[in-house]
Amino acid sequence: MTILVTGARGNVGRRVLARLHAAGRPVRASSRTPGELDAPAGVDVVPLDLNRPETFDAALDGVDQAFLYAEPDGAKELFAAAARAGVRHAVLLSSSTVGGPGAATDPLGQFHAAVEESLAASALSATVLRPGAFAGNAYGWSAAIRGGQPVRLPYARAHTVPVHEDDIADVAVAALGDPAVAGRILTLSGPESLSFTEQIGVLADLLGREIPVHELTREEAVEEMGRFMPPLVLASLLGHWAAAVDRPARIEDTVERITGRPARTFRQWAEEHLGAFTPAGG
Repeated sequence: MTILVTGARGNVGRRVLARLHAAGRPVRASSRTPGELDAPAGVDVVPLDLNRPETFDAALDGVDQAFLYAEPDGAKELFAAAARAGVRHAVLLSSSTVGGPGAATDPLGQFHAAVEESLAASALSATVLRPGAFAGNAYGWSAAIRGGQPVRLPYARAHTVPVHEDDIADVAVAALGDPAVAGRILTLSGPESLSFTEQIGVLADLLGREIPVHELTREEAVEEMGRFMPPLVLASLLGHWAAAVDRPARIEDTVERITGRPARTFRQWAEEHLGAFTPAGG
């Protein structure tokens, strides 16, 4: 039976799609804009838009399992359509903010919790993935680093446990093949707690040069980051970072337990993506 991958253009969805296809498992990719999706050759690509329920039935036809991403709009209707279509198991990409401190009042936690609640109320069997901060969040520093400028950020000593997107995808694929993890909530992290300054230090070491850091005040961060980030999301992030200053974050062993190998380090991620931080011709 076919596995549907929603959000197949996303950082995790495209990795899940590639792994399932490489393993020879029947897979279908969906996107709000399927014409823009660069899927592996031979993969069925279909439209699926959570704001257009009329796209659900065709996308779910013949689907046995599904990889889903958290989006409250239309989630309840999608889960109901999946159950009607005979989908027996879903893997949901959620967030560790759901189980974090202050989750009940945290906008990010509330966003993801709403989807988890809709899934739990549906007839679907499900595995929920709750990753923490993605290692790829470091891309936000790439323009400054390429340009030789200071990295400007608030709470530079705030800790996260950056998780490699490949590890999230590996766990998702494992969950799509292992009935033993059905019904479980899996919190994912990388193998080490690092402050933002330490993460930038890893990049500096690999680049062979110093990377200056300019720590913003909260007010400066609201002004600068508010230009491209919704206010509620920004407020949530600033709250998390303020609480994490000089406080190593909890490390989970979920990746190793599920995949049988250690989680990838932030340094591994940085080595694989160093080109994004290297000046042209550098």
